[in-house]
Amino acid sequence: MISTADLYDERGEELDSVALQFLDLGGRESFSGPIRTIVCHRDNGLVKQTLNSPGDGAVLVVDGGGSLESALMGDLIAAAAVENGWAGVVILGAVRDRTALAALDLGVKALGSNPRKSSKDGVGEVDVPVTIGEVRLVPGRMMWADPDGILVER
Repeated sequence: MISTADLYDERGEELDSVALQFLDLGGRESFSGPIRTIVCHRDNGLVKQTLNSPGDGAVLVVDGGGSLESALMGDLIAAAAVENGWAGVVILGAVRDRTALAALDLGVKALGSNPRKSSKDGVGEVDVPVTIGEVRLVPGRMMWADPDGILVER
């Protein structure tokens, strides 16, 4: 995979760079794929449902509103993502089971971690545009992520 820095040098006018800083927590540092999205707050029911379905190399972006109050993904849901062919997960919120996540072949970026579980009512929205920082992420557009950051198609 081409680095995000090199990709930006080649195609900068076609790409947006997410300025918000995320931790790299998965076993795969570099990942890319078409964007899928979920908007939820302290409820990972839709995250579990989505990552238990075929990913076809996509990247799931979870807009948890930046809350670090409870984890939106842990090792069991992340393992299901690997089994179902997801390239990565970017969470505007927290995860848990960091040691186990680091051992999985999955890109994981999140704001932090918290061992507290979230609710599982399935409240939220799926495949709607979300904004992280100043960048609009639209389902179906491409995302590239590595230790330098995240780029998305405009």
